Amino acid sequence: MNILVTGGAGFIGTNLIKKLISSGNKVVSVDNYSTGKRSNEQEGALYFDLDIKDIDKLPNEFKFDALYHLAAKARIQPSFLDPFDYFTVNAASTFKVVMFCAKNEIPLIFAGSSSHHSGKFKNPYTFSKDIGEDIIKLYGDHFKLKYSIARFYNVYGPYQLTEGGYTTLIGRWMNEIEKGTNITIYGDGTKRRDFTHVDNIVDALIKIAEKQAWFCTFELGRGENYSVNEVKDMFRVTNPVYIADKPGEAQFTLSDNALAKEVLEWNPNINLEDYINNWIDEKNNIRITEQK
Repeated sequence: MNILVTGGAGFIGTNLIKKLISSGNKVVSVDNYSTGKRSNEQEGALYFDLDIKDIDKLPNEFKFDALYHLAAKARIQPSFLDPFDYFTVNAASTFKVVMFCAKNEIPLIFAGSSSHHSGKFKNPYTFSKDIGEDIIKLYGDHFKLKYSIARFYNVYGPYQLTEGGYTTLIGRWMNEIEKGTNITIYGDGTKRRDFTHVDNIVDALIKIAEKQAWFCTFELGRGENYSVNEVKDMFRVTNPVYIADKPGEAQFTLSDNALAKEVLEWNPNINLEDYINNWIDEKNNIRITEQK
């Protein structure tokens, strides 16, 4: 298949493109590299340094069988600093992507967010992502757009960001632990999250296109959650720094992934504790090797 990926130099986009290429697909990426990295580019894919608002400037010779729309302004806390920018990217520019897909009859797989369940007005990020979903459904109802929405739950794994304002908990903590600094916990650590490995996310995304599973909203989480304190114990951290909780965040996320399991035959089988233990073992092996 010929596949277009927006945000293809980012965390999830890189993992998706890597798998698509290995399966024999032809892949084009659109990314403005605001958070994506040149070092993430995969051999065999074609990369365009282009903002999604200008997606219609892609050369006309490309014909696509599916478009994965992963590009977005991510994370809740930065959205309070510039809500207009979040709306511009996640809603208005998503509108451009939707129109591009409708005009060219390209099925669209959209990266939604589990924050949807905490309420549209919980924060500017969630609001902007929800508007993106609404635009897609509008075009599905009235403009013959084929689409499905995939809501992600606390994704972690290879190519995750480890520094800066757009990091997630797992990547940030790994970086802090490697640097020997104390990890930071916002609130009292009882907040619960459904952590899902990026390989499982990619597997579901590919299955949506392969099975032509259109007009569905898939909740892509493992279906098991852990408190932040439980994750801290998995990392074997004994001296965290607790600071004031962040505004606008849900206290609890847990995926109801029954539809994905039924329609996609999806099996999110990677366990967070195993992933962390493997990472710790690797770190310890490296230290032992360096000491010899």
